Amino acid sequence: MGNSIIHFEIPADDVQRAKTFYSKVFGWKISDPWKMDYFMVETKKDGESGINGGLMTRKMPGQPFMNYVGVANIDKALEKITASGGVLAMPKTEIGQGMGWIAAFKDPEGNLMGLHQAPKGMTSGKKKAPKKKAAKKAARKKAKKKTAKRR
Repeated sequence: MGNSIIHFEIPADDVQRAKTFYSKVFGWKISDPWKMDYFMVETKKDGESGINGGLMTRKMPGQPFMNYVGVANIDKALEKITASGGVLAMPKTEIGQGMGWIAAFKDPEGNLMGLHQAPKGMTSGKKKAPKKKAAKKAARKKAKKKTAKRR
């Protein structure tokens, strides 16, 4: 069927309090693998049904809990959404660590939903940052090309 909900985000005024709450209540593993104050929330083990999500500091008053639908192309999805009575709430925005793009919309009932488009070679729902060694190697290669062009 495709276009499944692949990720959720929990905004929190007190991140530590929220981490403690969800860990104690549901036993979720919450960590900050990228050291960017965006906490991965693991709600399941590999092979189990369900989705994982994120927890972060609330960015604006009233920021709601958000579900993200995985789509192949955000631009095309937004065209369908607006043509069907939805309203753009946040334009297509690149997210860090090579994890693709997000956007948000309100459906005709006023519900806020997010979209996620994974970069090529990454499947939506498996948000893993590129390995540090690979990133460093790519940066060295790019710098080497720049130096060669200058000569």
